Amino acid sequence: MSGAALGLEIVFVFFLALLILHRYGDFKKQHRLVIVATLLAWYLCFLIVFILPLDVSTTIYNRCKQATNSSPLENNNITGSYSAAVPVTGKHPCFKPWSYIPDGIMPIFWRVVYWTSQFLTWILLPFMQSYARSGGFSITGKIKTALIENAIYYGTYLLIFGAFLIYVAVNPNLHLEWNQLQTIGIAAANTWGLFLLVLLLGYGLVEIPRSHWNGAKRGYLLMKTYFKAAKLMTEKADAEENLEDIMEEVRKVNESIKYNHPLRKCVDTILKKCPTEYQEKMGRNMDDYEDFDEKHNTYPSEKSLVKLHKQVIYSVQRHRRTQVQWRILLEQAFYLEDVAKNETSATRQFVHTFQPQEPENRFIQYFYSPTVEWYWECLLRPWFYRILAVVLAVFSVIVVWSECTFFSTKPVLSLFAVFIQLAERTYNYIYIEIACFLSIFFLSICVYSTVFRIRVFNYYYLASHHQTDAYSLLFSGMLFCRLTPPLCLNFLGLTHMDSTISHQDTQPTAYTSIMGSMKVLSFIADGFYIYYPMLVVILCIATYFSLGTRCLNLLGFQQFMGDNDMTSDLVDEGKELIRREKRKRQRQEEGENRRREWKERYGNNREDSTRNRNVHTDPKESNYSETNTNRSVSKYTRSNNRTERDRIELLQDAEPLDFNAETFTDDPLESESGRYQPGGRYLSMSRSKIFDDV
Repeated sequence: MSGAALGLEIVFVFFLALLILHRYGDFKKQHRLVIVATLLAWYLCFLIVFILPLDVSTTIYNRCKQATNSSPLENNNITGSYSAAVPVTGKHPCFKPWSYIPDGIMPIFWRVVYWTSQFLTWILLPFMQSYARSGGFSITGKIKTALIENAIYYGTYLLIFGAFLIYVAVNPNLHLEWNQLQTIGIAAANTWGLFLLVLLLGYGLVEIPRSHWNGAKRGYLLMKTYFKAAKLMTEKADAEENLEDIMEEVRKVNESIKYNHPLRKCVDTILKKCPTEYQEKMGRNMDDYEDFDEKHNTYPSEKSLVKLHKQVIYSVQRHRRTQVQWRILLEQAFYLEDVAKNETSATRQFVHTFQPQEPENRFIQYFYSPTVEWYWECLLRPWFYRILAVVLAVFSVIVVWSECTFFSTKPVLSLFAVFIQLAERTYNYIYIEIACFLSIFFLSICVYSTVFRIRVFNYYYLASHHQTDAYSLLFSGMLFCRLTPPLCLNFLGLTHMDSTISHQDTQPTAYTSIMGSMKVLSFIADGFYIYYPMLVVILCIATYFSLGTRCLNLLGFQQFMGDNDMTSDLVDEGKELIRREKRKRQRQEEGENRRREWKERYGNNREDSTRNRNVHTDPKESNYSETNTNRSVSKYTRSNNRTERDRIELLQDAEPLDFNAETFTDDPLESESGRYQPGGRYLSMSRSKIFDDV
């Protein structure tokens, strides 16, 4: 079992990273190199989080073994009750943990993982970002564009590093070796990551418990969904308008550049990136026989086509993303409205307004019955969210307290250090690994969830359901690789497993050993790493009072705030949009049901009548009657198809022009007049209300 735990976690973390990436990325449409690079970055970061508890337990065992070899009697007094059960003679008083990793494996493992992640975040991923957003038409052109865009990025780091080397060479008091230069580089990267880590951690420690607590409130999620619907409709309309403008430019370029123009291949490449309906509208030029130089027209340059290609890729991706998000948001709003209606149900069975478009699994239908769904959604889920919010709030308080007191070693004030030291005295490795995993997992959730939530205009946005573009995926990989190493160092400092914090001459963890001794930069080790994490208290207070949200609101970026007039207006607008989409879907389903019942009723009667007529006719008249009936039936079906087609178009194009509250009630199910009655007659077919649905 020495390496089995490490191997199992390596395999498990790989599939976990692959599953999360599949939710946000699109394996079919996005480039394979983008998928592989993002998967590798996410995988390495998740792997550090999952493997670090094993490193802690192995280090505690090595410390125990070292202390036993140096002073058996002293260690016998320290181990207490457990030493009485295990004799000192012939055996060590501390047993080997089940997840023990042999010596020499962890340093090599951490060195490979760390330097690979640093190569990704500082060199490869920035280059691939520029490559993915480039509008070049060849690999050489994209590489050239990426190098030019990253020249300033890479040049800045080289300039700083070169100035530092010159300062070291000129100053006679400084004699730095390669290991010390390596430590300085690691310290610089961790300092940048810690600066961003505290900002994200301060937001996540408050927002995650609060979001779960608000999720248990009745109507809160529904109001927030209405707010999102209003904002998403604005973004959707903007994306459609932007796409129309870009497609108009593509049409002009397509008409101006003929078949024998040298840049025609570039235009064809741009056309392939356009949506199918626009490709069919534009097509090829009808006058391709004309040469491009017969008319002295001004043609776009290759540089302008590269820019247009880049705009087409961005606009098409944004338009597709808003369309998918709108459909998902509609389903979510319909479901939340069903939850609000079913809360007062006396039958205690969950009733859906619309049936799911995709058939559910029989296993899920059997266990997750309407009764079980009602008890979970209307009764158990709010209480579960409240309990979970309280547990998360307790964890947040522990983290904030430990961040402010982890530098104190006598007495030990950090609660994480207290828990680990209590388990270390009894050498309960299972408890140590569970405590370490829960602690670092909670810290990772607070940081990583903020990375998934933040949105920098339309340049960086992680959208689920395979709608994240390549630039955002690569950017998230960069953030993860820069945040994870300082996150792990901060965790080791909270638990006093870092000798720089504990100021004890004990064996360090394998992860700390590859970071080198921070004593080379004392002002960072004894200053920035100690006192900067205390800033998390101020950030938590600012997040609790929603200061950032209020500032964004003042700047014109509308945020969901319950005590704001603009929020109320957007909620009302979103509610009206959802109501209109709901009525539209109800009319579509009613039209489909009417057509289905019409075919089932009159189609069977027509078949029975023709069958009986053929039985009672004479053989001599059979041919003549068959020809007449075929003619009449074909004539009837042609007219019936024409009227049926008109009815279908009428149902599809029908859209109410006035959505005032006086005309429609809040519940469209109760106010629709086109319902089928038991007597076999439709209310919408009466004389007085024949066009009420139009």
